[in-house]
Order: sequence, then structure tokens, then C-alpha cells
Amino acid sequence: MIAGVDRDGLAESLVELIRRTTSKLPDDVIKRLKEYRTKEEPGKMACRTLDTIMENVDMAQSASRPICQDTGTVTFDIQHPLGARQSEIREIVKEAVVAATAKNYLRPNVVDSLTGEIKSDNIGVGHPVIHFEQWDNDYLEVTLVLKGGGCENVGAQYTLPQPALKAGRDINGVKKVVLDMVVKAQGKGCAPGVLGIAIGGDRAEGYAIAKKQLKRKLDDINPNPVLAELEGWVVEQANRLGVGPMGFGGKTTLFGAKATTLDRIPASYFVSISYMCWAYRRRTMTIRNGEVQHD
Repeated sequence: MIAGVDRDGLAESLVELIRRTTSKLPDDVIKRLKEYRTKEEPGKMACRTLDTIMENVDMAQSASRPICQDTGTVTFDIQHPLGARQSEIREIVKEAVVAATAKNYLRPNVVDSLTGEIKSDNIGVGHPVIHFEQWDNDYLEVTLVLKGGGCENVGAQYTLPQPALKAGRDINGVKKVVLDMVVKAQGKGCAPGVLGIAIGGDRAEGYAIAKKQLKRKLDDINPNPVLAELEGWVVEQANRLGVGPMGFGGKTTLFGAKATTLDRIPASYFVSISYMCWAYRRRTMTIRNGEVQHD
């Protein structure tokens, strides 16, 4: 038993988490997309593109089918109480991924990097991605993020200073490289998007923590006023670039940015940026005393 549920119960709950994540955008994401839709001029390509996106969202939810054909890298963040066996949970997660793929909630999306062989059950070396953290609570919490290849491809990591951008080792330098990343993406990451930003750390941890920022709600407020200002500035400035939805032009290039910091060693100053497309697929499930709750 894990948090009051048996193996089969946990597997079934994880399959349902995958179904909900792949077919239904979170309420805060839908709300934000609708808000930005009102800022575009009726009849313009940007407005029509956002209308098409929302139609796709509605159809996917109604049919319980993937919002995007690229169901992406399947990443689980699992927080568990003392005594839960990570090895057992890992096997149950894999069983759930296989079952969800068979039900067409996930597309067979994993490829052997050397041979090109497609893993039809979505189980491969390093996939699904599973992060564990033991905590002091007595319940299990699982957050699932599905991140497509298009948005993953346009993420970036910068080393400050960047003389060509006149970006020094300060918050203004951070702003310049983040905006440079958006300019270079030019809608190729399936804009409009959301950025996860990590300032500091080493290369590996910077990318990992940048991705974790994508677990945050769009309407939360960063408790650090410097980072809160950065988040607002990035969205405002990006939306002045004219890139727009899918790169077709318009006022909606980003609809969110979430930032955090990591301490670093003096020789390194990394800014890591993870880009999430409009198909912002994340969901959380909790299990307490055998009761399963989905957000």
C-alpha cells in the first residue's frame, strides 16, 4: 500500500492523471489564453490562430484525446512520505505509461538515439522521466508535465557576460539574454509560450530548476520582488516584439514567465531558460488515506 492505495489502484490513478494531462489544459492556462485573445485585433491572423487553438483545446477535452500530436517528454515529479519504496513506484509509473499509450492518451514517442528504433510503449532509457523527493507529509503528490519537442528545442542557456548583447552579470544582463532567446525562437516553439527561468547554479541544475518553474500557476506572484518584476518585464517586452502566435505576428508571444535563482560559484553565471508552448500540459494528483484527488 502506498498512501492507502494498492498497486492496481495507484496504476489506475496514474493512467487517469495522464489522460487528464494530455487532453485538458489547466484552468489557469485556459483563462490566460482567453485573456490574451481579447488583446488581438479581430480578423487578424493572430486572433484567428488563438481561436483555432481554443477550438482545438475544446475538442481535445470533449473527446479525451491529446491536445497535440506530440505528447512530448513525460515527466513525473513525485513527492512521497517516509517508507514509500521508490523502486516500486517507478515500476507502477512505467506500467501506467504503457497502459496510457495503449489507450492512445500518449503517442508512441520514444526513439532509440542510436538505432532510431521507436519504442511503441513509450518506455526507454531515461523515459519516462521520474524525479522523487521524500517529504514529511503523510500523502503522495504526483505532478505530471508533458513537454513537446518543438518547445524543448528552443530553450536556451546563456553564460554571462555576453558582450555581443551588452549583457553583464546582473539582472539587466539576465533580461537581455532572456529576451534574446525569445527573439531567436521566432514562434518556432509553438508560440504563445511560457518561460521557466533559472538564474545561477551549474549547467545541469540550472536547466532542471528552470523546468520546475513550469509547475507554478500562471497567476501566482513571485515572493521575491526583483524576480516578480523580471517576470512581468519579460512578458511585456516579449509581447512588443510582434512575433505573435505561431510566429504569424501579433501581440501575444508569451503569456507567462516564472523565474527563480540558484547560488553559483564565482567563475560561472548561467541563465537557463525552459520554453513551454501554448499546449501547457501539467496536472497534479494527490493520494491521502486512499482518497485520490485530481486538480
